[in-house]
Amino acid sequence: MNIVTIGVIMNGVTGRMGTNQHLMRSIMDIRNNGGVRAGDDAVIVPEPLLVGRNEEKLRGLSETCGGLPWSTDLDAALADDRYQVYFDAQTTLRRVEGVRRAIAAGRHIYCEKPTAASTADALALYRVAEEAGVKHGVVQDKLWLPGLLKLAHLISAGFFGRILSVRGEFGYWVFTGRDIPMQRPSWNYRKEEGGGIILDMLCHWRYVIDNLFGNVTAVTCLGATHINERMDEQGNPFAVNTDDAAYATFLTDAGVVCHFNSSWTTRVRRDDLLTLHVDGENGSAVAGLTECHIQPAAATPRYVWNPDLGETVDFRDAWMKMPQNVVYDNAFKAQWTLFLKHVALDTPFRWNLLEGAKGVQLAELGMASWRDRAWVDVPPLV
Repeated sequence: MNIVTIGVIMNGVTGRMGTNQHLMRSIMDIRNNGGVRAGDDAVIVPEPLLVGRNEEKLRGLSETCGGLPWSTDLDAALADDRYQVYFDAQTTLRRVEGVRRAIAAGRHIYCEKPTAASTADALALYRVAEEAGVKHGVVQDKLWLPGLLKLAHLISAGFFGRILSVRGEFGYWVFTGRDIPMQRPSWNYRKEEGGGIILDMLCHWRYVIDNLFGNVTAVTCLGATHINERMDEQGNPFAVNTDDAAYATFLTDAGVVCHFNSSWTTRVRRDDLLTLHVDGENGSAVAGLTECHIQPAAATPRYVWNPDLGETVDFRDAWMKMPQNVVYDNAFKAQWTLFLKHVALDTPFRWNLLEGAKGVQLAELGMASWRDRAWVDVPPLV
């Protein structure tokens, strides 16, 4: 068996998402399972190098993973030709500099979203990467969630007929830190550190909508700061100066109306932390992170509005759960696998820095819509 090793500089993986999803459940899981098959006689094995600013965290993470190499010197890591790929999971405001340095060193790029805090910077990264001739990709993990893969299957099979509308609900209650510690980092609630749910989540909704329901052509968005004060990791109070909830409506070139509520200040009473309710002429579906329920037109009950009767039916009874006919892998790992193949075998990979820039563009236009209280057109990025 031919072993193809790909060195991966993993910058910023001491954070929650970087550790859990990218390192442990993606790269380490790939390694522990013998690598990624590349034909009948070859396998791709990633060799990670952990990079960050906190020696104690890096050392602990390295030991947890069996002694992975680590460093606090990014320049030295980028100068090491054993590592062909640079991965960035730092906070948003550090990402542009890290990616630019990696491109200048000739490294292929894979990074988290948002790729930048402005469309101009995000597009500049794409152009620099293209000019340098390096391969590049952006994490768009929700496309590989089991629930959304089932939804994509329904769309490709023509289940909905013409899709009319989509209602997305996302989020949960993030504790303020006063009585119970926050389950998200405090920088998420500071504008000067790249925080805000519009910048975070509209990047997700852009690629979800573009890939499933048509290209986004217009947006109207209302942001809100519902919780004005939180406690940081040291227990000190700080003023929240950015949005912790967003209520946005998108139009697509396929004529689909998509409304998404995103909130860190909501208490969950739905099927999952993310649900997409899709209505079509021939049927409807509600997809969560893992499951998807459907109601075809032929099985749609005939409800009659009568508030005097009270609740006499269980509306969930008329929905059918889609069977689990496929074994689904971790969504982050699924995209990592495709990117590693892209680097080693030059297989197609379309989720690149331009797609990342589209997400930043939508977030930036969403904030402009909030500021101006207006619908905003979303022009194509070229």
